[in-house]
Amino acid sequence: MANPLVNLPVLPPFDQLQPGDVAPGIGQLLAEARATLAKLESDAIPATWDDFVQPLIDSGERLGRAWGVVGHLHGVMDTPPWREAYNAMLPEVTRYWAELGQNLKLFTKYRALRDSAGYASLDLVRQRIVDNAVRDFRLSGAELPDDQKPRFQAIQEELAALSARFSENVLDATNAWTEHVTDEALLAGLPPDAIDAARAAAERAGKPGWLFTLHFPSYFPVLQYADNRDLRARLYRANVTRASEFSAEQGHPEWDNTPLIDRILALRAEEANLLGYANYAEVSLVPKMAESPAQVLEFLRDLARRAKPFAERDVQELKAFAATELGLSQLESWDYAYASEKLRQARYAFSEHEVRQYFPEHKALGGLFGVVERLYGVRIQPDSAPTWHPDVRFFRIERDGALVGQFYLDLYARDTKRGGAWMDEAACRRRIAQGTQTPVAYLVCNFSAPVGGKPATFTHDEVQTLFHEAGHGLHHLLTRVDELPVAGIRGVEWDAVELPSQFMENFCWEWDVLQDMTAHAETGAPLPRELFDKMLAAKNFQSGMQTVRQIEFSIFDLRAHHDFQPGGDKTMQALLSEVRAEVAVVVPPDWNRFPQSFSHIFAGGYAAGYYSYKWAEVLSADAYAAFEEAAGERGSTLDRQTGERFLREVLSVGGSRPALTSFKAFRGREPQVDALLRHSGMVPA
Repeated sequence: MANPLVNLPVLPPFDQLQPGDVAPGIGQLLAEARATLAKLESDAIPATWDDFVQPLIDSGERLGRAWGVVGHLHGVMDTPPWREAYNAMLPEVTRYWAELGQNLKLFTKYRALRDSAGYASLDLVRQRIVDNAVRDFRLSGAELPDDQKPRFQAIQEELAALSARFSENVLDATNAWTEHVTDEALLAGLPPDAIDAARAAAERAGKPGWLFTLHFPSYFPVLQYADNRDLRARLYRANVTRASEFSAEQGHPEWDNTPLIDRILALRAEEANLLGYANYAEVSLVPKMAESPAQVLEFLRDLARRAKPFAERDVQELKAFAATELGLSQLESWDYAYASEKLRQARYAFSEHEVRQYFPEHKALGGLFGVVERLYGVRIQPDSAPTWHPDVRFFRIERDGALVGQFYLDLYARDTKRGGAWMDEAACRRRIAQGTQTPVAYLVCNFSAPVGGKPATFTHDEVQTLFHEAGHGLHHLLTRVDELPVAGIRGVEWDAVELPSQFMENFCWEWDVLQDMTAHAETGAPLPRELFDKMLAAKNFQSGMQTVRQIEFSIFDLRAHHDFQPGGDKTMQALLSEVRAEVAVVVPPDWNRFPQSFSHIFAGGYAAGYYSYKWAEVLSADAYAAFEEAAGERGSTLDRQTGERFLREVLSVGGSRPALTSFKAFRGREPQVDALLRHSGMVPA
């Protein structure tokens, strides 16, 4: 029987794929890809697009897409067999891409093409692909002396293994810890759906009472609602010490990510030095919009200066309320979410639990799809395809009756699924012999699953997360670029890739959107306008605190890759303390080990790039302001005319041109920070 990974169809056969397919399938594709490279290295192959570039792209697509499926299953079905299969081939795949990036013969051909008359005959999209390739070869060590290339390659392989191990340690530490409650009095304050979910978890574990875990849908309601302070403290401590030296208390010292962090940072610094850069932050910024670490730090510190007065006011108000109304004279880290929710209820007379009842899953999805359809003139309909889990659903997007793209939707948290929410590509739009390959996306979240036959309900924050990931998906799915390296989100500067996702979140605050996507889970009644007005009034509740927290993460990330010396006199915790002294308004206990589960930068693609969230938020808020202006003229932010322009100038062009060019084509000017400050309520009265 043929290996399902070798000639992968556009829709992967998830009903056939087994861990045993990985080694032989990926091994065969690696051998075929290396054979193609050997052929393309030959002097007999001219440095032209058709003879050289396109065959190289096609070869990489076969291997990359198959390995992408394996990586996806490692993220959403992290069972021991899949983990073993993934980790067994990870060094081989990493070695191939490292060898490719260092291939001087291929690099020389790209440079020859760029310097030839044939380059001028290419369209601007293909010219950008060639320019990006030359840049990426340099960043991959193609120009290194031969005696340094083996070390550079070894660094890539070790970093890939360390990142995978980091993520696995976080997941294992998360899964290993539970809080078993048998005293019902400890549940005081918790909303019924959180209690039901904990009871169901206990039943699955064969235990009486209630079981809480460190998965966000279980953990956070305790921090937010539980009246019992000791219960909150236990879950808080367990969460913020995951995958640290405290894992030894669970009998698993091997889950400690501290030595992995030191090694990752040391290897990244060594990589940067080999490439001729002073630090890894400089390497990270080469393909981004930002020009230098100094520029990013100034951007973050300027934003901190603007936000910190509002953040300090938020904290003062919270502490005063907690002291007078809750009897908490000293706010501890495990009290902040609880006290904040109480203050929100007191000030705005509603709770997040109350709002949650108005967002059953089918209405939230229907509302999202309705926004997309009205803005971009498409139709989203259920479709069928093999999936990796019974909870996963599949949809298609059509425009004028023609297929535009398809996507998988995996909404619920599972023990075998890494935390967070993300979009990833299953297939990219590209030109093929039969016409055009339409794109396919994975949209993954970690929401609470339905319990006891009731429909799943989402918090408003979760609805925003859903819209956010859909924004990434639309960037991938609505592209009109047929060249694989710059179609969809490919080739988009990392600090601009959050623009379409953050942009989509804004629609979750529009009445003409929400009134059509709500129905009380029990009565079916739509969201009352009075409750929406309260939500809107509370929209920027503690936005100052939230902003400086994101800035804290961003500066810590940048400095860890810029001026921190792994193995030096200053520890990682000392660096974090410095950053907090500069910008934070809430300082957690010294045993908090936040970096040990900071997967974005140690196991994801955000190393020296976490600032991208705030950088792109300036772009997204300013872009959304165009829809607000359209609403002033034509009555609704769901304005088809503006949506078509956003589709044409931003979503559809992908990475085929610089992100700033796309933004200016849509907005008619450079981005401005004013809309972000206004949307966040951080404008002086």
